[in-house]
Parts: sequence; C-alpha cells; structure tokens
Amino acid sequence: MKPCSIEAEKAETADLSELEQVLAYHGGDVEAAIDTLLNDCRYVRDQLSIARATMSVGFARGWLPSADRD
Repeated sequence: MKPCSIEAEKAETADLSELEQVLAYHGGDVEAAIDTLLNDCRYVRDQLSIARATMSVGFARGWLPSADRD
C-alpha cells in the first residue's frame, strides 16, 4: 500500500477537470455529488450570514459580505 499524500493526490487528479474530480470522489454518483455541493453551498451561505451579522461596518469600511452574486 502506498502512502497517501496531498502531492500524490494532486498528481493523480491533475488531468481531470473539477467536475470529473467531484464525480470521481463520489464514485460516479451524480446525485451524491450534487447533494454534497448543495450542502457545501448551504454551509458557505450560513457562514456568510454569521459573518455579516457579526462584522461591524467600520471594520470593512462599509463593505459587508453578501451571499448574492453580483
């Protein structure tokens, strides 16, 4: 058994697109891949919501994080 490292993993997936990497990670299961990506999106939106609620306007000179795409 060969040791797993980040460098080895990067080398193995270097020729794959991001989409192919996501599908490979989920064993080709498209629904599982979409479910994971949607859960990740929900998590990031929740984190943005927390950051927005806790950041002062002066801290970022008026800028506040937004979950909406501009």
